[in-house]
Amino acid sequence: MKSGLLKLAIGLSLSFGAVQAQAETRITYKTAKSTSSYYQMGVQIAEAVKEGSNGDIIVTVEESQGSVQNVMEARARGGDYVFTTPPVLVRLAQGGKAMFEGKGDPKFDEIRALFPIPSLTMHFVMSEKSGVTDFAGMEGKTILLGKGSFGAREGEKYLKLFGLEGKVDLAEVELSNAVAALKNGQIDGFVTAGSWPAPNVIEAAASTGVNVISLSDDQIAQSKRAKLVIPAGTYAGQSEDITTTSLPVVAFTTTAMDDDTAYALTKTFWEQKAKMGEGAAWWNGVDQGLMENITGKIHPGAVRYYQEAGIDLTDAQQ
Repeated sequence: MKSGLLKLAIGLSLSFGAVQAQAETRITYKTAKSTSSYYQMGVQIAEAVKEGSNGDIIVTVEESQGSVQNVMEARARGGDYVFTTPPVLVRLAQGGKAMFEGKGDPKFDEIRALFPIPSLTMHFVMSEKSGVTDFAGMEGKTILLGKGSFGAREGEKYLKLFGLEGKVDLAEVELSNAVAALKNGQIDGFVTAGSWPAPNVIEAAASTGVNVISLSDDQIAQSKRAKLVIPAGTYAGQSEDITTTSLPVVAFTTTAMDDDTAYALTKTFWEQKAKMGEGAAWWNGVDQGLMENITGKIHPGAVRYYQEAGIDLTDAQQ
């Protein structure tokens, strides 16, 4: 009899475990290098989704070498795959253009958006001592662009666009040393791109005093990037809004993800966003206004959530 009861107990335990495993949805969230702020955001999303779903959705954050790799892997991944990338790269992949030339795949057409995350935001940071408050004033100054990053490439592009090519001295200093170089007068300013508020800009503003340069509407139009406003008071000494540009970043999946999972993931993200913002201010820059930066189609499950929440979508997004 004892043997029979033991077998029954084991059987019930196994059955309960199977039901529990079946109820739990597992997601892989592929983001960026483990040293980046976007990887840290992924960890925050994973924690928020676990808490918000009462453990029904478990997100595993996976390191990536960049957005292009994330898009490429959409060809072979399953319905549990979520990845981050600027929407423009999805559009290029679907058209087989630029870095995706000769690498087209029908799977790219199955990519669908879920929700926006903090944008890559351009910061043109000048020391107060330099007296520079606009792009024209950067002429003859020593500027740190860094190397190889989106911010460095974008910064170089803007110098050309706004007539400063060859008119500024480019510092041979690593971007990680920007604040120290600004403090000791080695540079007059630096260019950085990332979510806002940017940690290195916070440090520079608090320790040495800086002017973060605003762009005019005409300059923003020339850049062909999205306009973004950093509210007054974000950085120490910043009494006015900063108008700059950004490269939107969005969390995507594919049509292989079932509608219920996409719905639950999107709903949980938005419901937990305010709480995430209490721990990391960059989430406070994510709001419904960023939805317009999603230029492709949104997953039907996510569309269901947005319709329930009363968030307007364009015909192209649905």
